Amino acid sequence: MSVKFSDDLGIDEEAVDLGGPRREFLRLLMEALARSPMFEGRDSKLNLALHSAALREDRYFIAGQAIAVSLVHGGPPPGFLAPTLYSCLVGGHSSIKPDLEDIVDADLYEKVKKVSECSSLNDLLHTTEPLQDFLANAGCLRPLKSIEDRDLLVQDITMFQVVHRVAGAFERFKEGLKVLGVLDAIKMHPESFRPLMCHEPSALTADVMDHLFHILLSEVGSNKRRTEEVVVPFWRDYLQDVEDQEGPPKLGKILAFATGASVIPPVGFSPQPSIDFLHGHPSSPKQRLPMANTCINCLKLPLLETYDDFKECMDFALGNTQGFGRE
Repeated sequence: MSVKFSDDLGIDEEAVDLGGPRREFLRLLMEALARSPMFEGRDSKLNLALHSAALREDRYFIAGQAIAVSLVHGGPPPGFLAPTLYSCLVGGHSSIKPDLEDIVDADLYEKVKKVSECSSLNDLLHTTEPLQDFLANAGCLRPLKSIEDRDLLVQDITMFQVVHRVAGAFERFKEGLKVLGVLDAIKMHPESFRPLMCHEPSALTADVMDHLFHILLSEVGSNKRRTEEVVVPFWRDYLQDVEDQEGPPKLGKILAFATGASVIPPVGFSPQPSIDFLHGHPSSPKQRLPMANTCINCLKLPLLETYDDFKECMDFALGNTQGFGRE
């Protein structure tokens, strides 16, 4: 692949694709797929959604093809497929049992959840009344003779909603993944591909956080650079202390303070998180506390003279911040 980006006038960038533009293109492609109406779900665990225009225009095939191409050409993996969808790809429909949490439609989810919680036949009959039309369309409408019928009914409903309803879309998606032999490789090595295809966030560590944030330093030799270089070790020591004393949850709070996300998304951050510095008089209250701009994933650190002051101010800000950690 050779990728060139162009502006709105169609003028190409002058850069030669030595890998960077290709990776950028594939990253943007995976991000667009995760946001597309062809997928739905919670917490970056997405199943196929039914979208008539996407079916008509064969976009499910293109989605599978795009994932295959990204995997083969050094782009990012999708990292957003739900375990249910991945199991379908590996073993087919007969190998899976969708979970109630796979149902994205909030109204249907609540109704089916109430069915699953019924404790008597009368409760079951009463709770399924609002679902009669849906049950008929799903092929699940049948006489309920005992409370033992409850679990099979819930299983049939989830199977229809999550799997059978999107069978046509799934077949085209699967065909797209066959490009370049990717689906065959997935079936041969399902456990090796699982962390690439499904979102499995790894625990945050001080080292991961340190490498995640790009530090924006002032010009070499400047007074600003000298004060910044005092604080950079404070930042790294603070990350290590947090990991040792409180572990990944507190590191997640730091990440959320800076970006609004407590875990690293499966397709990463855009733009890359960065560290900037609060230049000004350190006695000013605003200059003693860290600030963040979650729109650009930027954390601004106070320029303090001792590690104890730095740690105290960081702990205070993180412990008294609501929402995304904006000022």
